[in-house]
Amino acid sequence: MEGIYLEGNDRPEHIERISCSVKNCVYHDGELYCTAKRIAVGTTTATSCGETMCASFKPRNDVNS
Repeated sequence: MEGIYLEGNDRPEHIERISCSVKNCVYHDGELYCTAKRIAVGTTTATSCGETMCASFKPRNDVNS
């Protein structure tokens, strides 16, 4: 999955109405949003919010971000 990049702009566009606080993901915009083209949420057997996860997560190479 790749982020959505605006022509002539370094900043990726975020997914409307999807907030994310996982700052060590390559798709995090540095503020509060996800910039992945699409997201996948799992698992298929979840019965509560705590049992779900973002299957689109990809760690950043720069761990200080």
